[in-house]
Amino acid sequence: MLAALAPQPDSAFSFTAERNLFLKALLHTQNIVERRNTVPILANVLVKNSGGLLSLTATDMDLDIVEGVPSVECSDGATTLPVHMLCDIVRKLPDGSQITLKSDGDRAELVCGRSQFTLPCLPVEDFPVIGQGNLPHSFSMPVADLKELIDHTKFAMSTEETRYFLNGLFFHVAVEGESQENVLRIVATDGHRLAQAQVPLPEGAAEMPAVIIPRKTVVELRKLLDEVNEPITVGISQNKISFAFGGVRLTSKLIDGTFPDYKKVIPQNNDKILTVNTKAFAEAVDRVATISTDKIRAIKLHITSSQITLTAAGSDSGRAQEELETVYGGQTLEIGFNSRYLLDIIGQIQTERTALALSDVAAPTIVTEPNSTDALYVIMPMRV
Repeated sequence: MLAALAPQPDSAFSFTAERNLFLKALLHTQNIVERRNTVPILANVLVKNSGGLLSLTATDMDLDIVEGVPSVECSDGATTLPVHMLCDIVRKLPDGSQITLKSDGDRAELVCGRSQFTLPCLPVEDFPVIGQGNLPHSFSMPVADLKELIDHTKFAMSTEETRYFLNGLFFHVAVEGESQENVLRIVATDGHRLAQAQVPLPEGAAEMPAVIIPRKTVVELRKLLDEVNEPITVGISQNKISFAFGGVRLTSKLIDGTFPDYKKVIPQNNDKILTVNTKAFAEAVDRVATISTDKIRAIKLHITSSQITLTAAGSDSGRAQEELETVYGGQTLEIGFNSRYLLDIIGQIQTERTALALSDVAAPTIVTEPNSTDALYVIMPMRV
């Protein structure tokens, strides 16, 4: 990602930076670095100054981050320092203070007021450079759109390592329904539930390849987006993706696998439409599921034209039941769900009412916001 480093490992290097700005960048970089590393250099952050720009770089060989830091009195050079130790030190320094760091390649001296720390350094030449490489597809999108896509889908990512191709978000261009308009869509599934969200296609994104963004990248990116107001620049190749904003560039390898044809699991003939008050439904599911002591906290819905009866049973013969008024146009139906999965989905609904499109006790159920195509959820039923 970084150009070849001009200074030799033993060259003198120093800079002065404001503690708060330096700490902010350190907190971002340390999140990328695993606490336990078998490769010592991967526990370090690369601190580099070139042409007056001070930057911090951290990597785990699959994901890396580069962030610029304003500095004064900075000499060209570079060093690597243990990032978690450095971050802990800077966090405990006085708010708004000035930090000066000097390194001769083997050791670094950090001074702040009357505080002085000596830290070990590892050779700059050993720091791995993933390299951003050529990312032929590039476009910008509003940060609100990217946050919305991630927030509506990340909960459905799989954690099952054997199906590694589900351990992330499927990021791709799709054609939307009857309008036949291209949209930017993200899909996640763990085999039990599916989440799909989309936004209008950004200019320049039409030719981007369909890619799977790894779970860790999604988690770290989402944390960073809370601090951003400006548009995000996205760069994509067949095996890498980058997100650039506010002096930060996050670059990640992509999951090398094929995402399943998710459209096949989205039922097309679910004609039994149930609408419920979103808040009341979520609260009722949560209350009734409390009685269940098993891991999945299964609940049963008995649906009639005017009401739902939610029930759950505990292992010690305990039982819970609650009734809700509803609008339903189909035949009486009894269907069971994993309450945790159902609550995860209901938690994404931002409208007053939630629409559930059902077919029968064995078919997947579709959950949406009424009259909206921005997001769609599918949940598999279960025997209760």
